[in-house]
Amino acid sequence: MRGARMRLLVLSMLLVTTVGQAEEHADGAGDVVTSDRIGMGLAADLAEEAVAACTRRGYSVTAVVVDPSGDPQVMMRATHAPHFTRQIATDKARAVVLAGIDSGAFRANREDIRMEMNHVDGILVLDGAVVIESAGSTIGALGVSGAPGGDKDAECAREALDAFFDRLQLR
Repeated sequence: MRGARMRLLVLSMLLVTTVGQAEEHADGAGDVVTSDRIGMGLAADLAEEAVAACTRRGYSVTAVVVDPSGDPQVMMRATHAPHFTRQIATDKARAVVLAGIDSGAFRANREDIRMEMNHVDGILVLDGAVVIESAGSTIGALGVSGAPGGDKDAECAREALDAFFDRLQLR
């Protein structure tokens, strides 16, 4: 009987400790947090390919890759791309990070708040940016600006993702 009580006491203490740890880390934040991020080489290749894809169509664009925090990691600008395409491409990519979906889908799905979101510093809810995923994790976003329409910007971004599909699926 005494052995059974001791086992019950130990199991109870283990359960309390486990539940306490689960509650302590319920927000997903532990002492050390890791996250998946795009590497510099792949980010540069994606941006360069997006610019090249649009150049083949006759468009001078800027492509920006942002990390999962929305911070720019790489920017590639065609020689004749207008100055403001840098900010627009970045802000489109940041909208992707905010929404977790391509900027065109965000725009279509949330027409009710699109105008308000466009007043948030650093966000533009316009077509032309796509999610960069690897093995189900969002590792960044690719924004393109400068083609005559966000749909054409998005086509160039998707073409770049397709060109490096194998490198995005490494894990």
